[in-house]
Amino acid sequence: MRYELPKEVEEVLKKLAQEGFQAYIVGGAVRDLLMGKKVSDWDFTTDAKPEEILKVFPKGFYDNKFGTVGIAVEKVGGAEERSRASTAANETSEDAPEIPERQDPLSEGIFEITTMRKEGIYQDFRHPTEVSWTDKIEEDLARRDFTINALALRLTPFAQGKPSEYEVSDPFQGQRDLENKLIRAVGNPNLRFQEDALRLMRAIRIAAQLEFAIEEKTWQAIRENSHLLSQIAWERIRDELFKILCSMNPRPGGQAYIGIVKLREAGILAVILPELERCFGVVQEGPKHTRVYDIGEHSLLTLQNTPSSNPLVRLAALLHDIGKPDTMKTDPSGNVTFYNHEVAGGRLILQIAKRFNLSKAQTDKLFRLVRWHLFTVDERQTDSAIRRFIKNVGLENIEEMMALRVGDRLGGGTQRAVSWRM
Repeated sequence: MRYELPKEVEEVLKKLAQEGFQAYIVGGAVRDLLMGKKVSDWDFTTDAKPEEILKVFPKGFYDNKFGTVGIAVEKVGGAEERSRASTAANETSEDAPEIPERQDPLSEGIFEITTMRKEGIYQDFRHPTEVSWTDKIEEDLARRDFTINALALRLTPFAQGKPSEYEVSDPFQGQRDLENKLIRAVGNPNLRFQEDALRLMRAIRIAAQLEFAIEEKTWQAIRENSHLLSQIAWERIRDELFKILCSMNPRPGGQAYIGIVKLREAGILAVILPELERCFGVVQEGPKHTRVYDIGEHSLLTLQNTPSSNPLVRLAALLHDIGKPDTMKTDPSGNVTFYNHEVAGGRLILQIAKRFNLSKAQTDKLFRLVRWHLFTVDERQTDSAIRRFIKNVGLENIEEMMALRVGDRLGGGTQRAVSWRM
């Protein structure tokens, strides 16, 4: 089969092959090529050892124990913008942590070439205790997470100097799962998740992004091993959560909404965001209500209807009512109230921000959006009241606060979103 690959990508394969080494494109790049999607992240593997790779690419660098050599390449095409999540992580503060995805390697000018390897027993549910080299692509692919990522692509031997043709290595029937739109673990799913518990969230995130189903045994293993996420660094969990929140727009039935629902169904939400999990089953109802509201479901619907691509705003939409369980009261007439739930929610947001190691700027934005999401602005208010509102919310957050209010109103059953009135 033929693919039109960037010349820099093809050049890496050709240079390694000319020196007698195997050379493959691996991982998500192959998956995306087979799906006809744009590829923004190119990874390579080879049977050449790191020192041999450096002889082929003398300007490369190697400073890790996993056999990954970085090489500089000329930039091609227009530089891709950082992912929305990375933008949100860095837009307001230099000390913001990197949140989820790498920039397009072509725009960065860096490719990563990793020696084919086998891995030993994993420690801390995240890292292998030892790594050994192999010259068998099947062994390298066997250590990967899901069948649709356990694919490799190489130039066919006869393609040197001719129009480029490629062949796919697919020992775990990843192409079949692509056709059937399934996420399936490579080999034993329990073992895959116990090796690296972050794969639990990764499976759900990829399924949401691609709108794939999760194969039954893989799904069961996710549910059985969800507790293992408590062993993973919160920064890593945060990154995967932000990737889920960045999955397209949270439109009705959209990826971000589905991803959060799947986290809950798997038992993962209770591990990473217990403040939100406890909102499910807490019903807002009383004589004045025309319908019954579950706070958790309302939170999901608010996410679904918030017209913002900023993951921090989407997270605020998801968490805006987490203070309600602490402030719930029923008056003598049967009306349910949640007075000052935004204040209680603000306190919980500070705890969540610390847990996820958000920057000061991120924490401030998230706090303001939740703490002040109850507001009214109309023509009867004084100038001082308007100034106080702007000071509380922050001028830079006004538009995002309005987006949150739209989501809140639509998520509560209002047919017409009026963002500034209660």
